Amino acid sequence: MHVVCSHCRTVNRVPDERAAQDPVCGHCGRTLLDGHPVELTDDNFDAVISRSDLPIVVDFWAAWCGPCRMMAPQFEQAARALKGRALLAKVDTDASPLVAGRFGIRSIPTLVKLQGGRELDRVSGAMQAAQILSWVK
Repeated sequence: MHVVCSHCRTVNRVPDERAAQDPVCGHCGRTLLDGHPVELTDDNFDAVISRSDLPIVVDFWAAWCGPCRMMAPQFEQAARALKGRALLAKVDTDASPLVAGRFGIRSIPTLVKLQGGRELDRVSGAMQAAQILSWVK
């Protein structure tokens, strides 16, 4: 499978059986799939989502949003549970207004499920880790 490094935007080939074993980027050496959400911005969003083979779940959030802050630990927990099977990412809508606008984000938190750069599904509102896992599968 192909996984794009969110730090240097290098496309890495990762054997399926090694996806859950903390593979690192062949260019910059940073961990690709460490079980934590990656930060996406207006600058790196397209490179990461369009060339990664894994399903990607994006949490559109903002620092001032109470429900977003409540859901953050749940999203972290879901990222650990889905390690190697999906890439969970966060987009700060205040810091990345172009991506948020392109996806028509009107309320936060909003989760968007992507595969091959295309949106498959979305849901708005804070969720528990079990709900996120159920929704992703």
